[in-house]
Amino acid sequence: MSYEVKVLNGLEFASPNGKPLLVDLYLPIGVEKPLPVIVWLHGGGWRIGDRKLGPDFRNRFAERGFAMASIEYRLSGEAIFPAQIHDVKAAIRWLRSVANEYGLDSGNIGLWGSSAGGHLAALAGTTGEGILEDFELGYADFTSDVQAVVDGYGPTDFLQMDAYNNKEIAVSVDPESDLLHSARNHEAMDSPESQLLGAPILSVPHLVREANPITYVKSGLPPFLIMHGLSDTAVAAHQSELLYEALIAKGNEATLCLIEGLGHAFFNRNDLDNNEPYSASIRRAGDGETEYIRNREIRIFEMVEEFFQKHLLES
Repeated sequence: MSYEVKVLNGLEFASPNGKPLLVDLYLPIGVEKPLPVIVWLHGGGWRIGDRKLGPDFRNRFAERGFAMASIEYRLSGEAIFPAQIHDVKAAIRWLRSVANEYGLDSGNIGLWGSSAGGHLAALAGTTGEGILEDFELGYADFTSDVQAVVDGYGPTDFLQMDAYNNKEIAVSVDPESDLLHSARNHEAMDSPESQLLGAPILSVPHLVREANPITYVKSGLPPFLIMHGLSDTAVAAHQSELLYEALIAKGNEATLCLIEGLGHAFFNRNDLDNNEPYSASIRRAGDGETEYIRNREIRIFEMVEEFFQKHLLES
């Protein structure tokens, strides 16, 4: 079933140091029960991008019965970590505070992030309520827990990024390109990770540990779907493998989908599923199940929608 969608642009959910942070809400019309919510966290290396950077939120997935909330967070040029995760968690608490006003299901909120947004989604999903929160941003009476996480190619352990990057792929694309530079210099001061932390990552291991999602992995976390292109030269797929393995080692439900032929930032492409399916290697474990590994063809947005249907609509 496809629903008409009402869009509420530019709602303010917080104003750290007087800077308004905005969210766009995409609400399906005619749904007879509270709407499960998917919060979109944009990419851009924590230093560029805004709530408009992403797929068509009407089609992905408001028309399918989900409330879509695309949020802003402070960029690294405005404030260094942990401001970004503070903003994400404030947005989740705000959504719960206005659930009755907008017909939202406060018990079913998921996160979906791309690149830097994938990192923030994974970080919010692994930390849960009470960790890395700034309650001065508001809504302290509400929890920032989430019920499902889709992490698209987000960094998970900054100190392992250079050791496992895709140098060979970058060279094959263009030996002189910025792709090669980005594949080799995550430890440099001008890298997105160092700019996020305000210092070269090797000089601030305590901040790196605080910013790494894998630091916080424990049992009882929400289910994760982790998707990564095997031709990604900005963030190597090894980063997603690290998170997946840490999650299932603690008995959490997680799915890792590694996709042939895709590079970085594919969630921003509205034409992604228009042609032939993609070949992918899928690993899944947790929730009392033995891990399985198989190769199959997938349609990427369909896989994301099925994951959220299972964990937000049918839960």
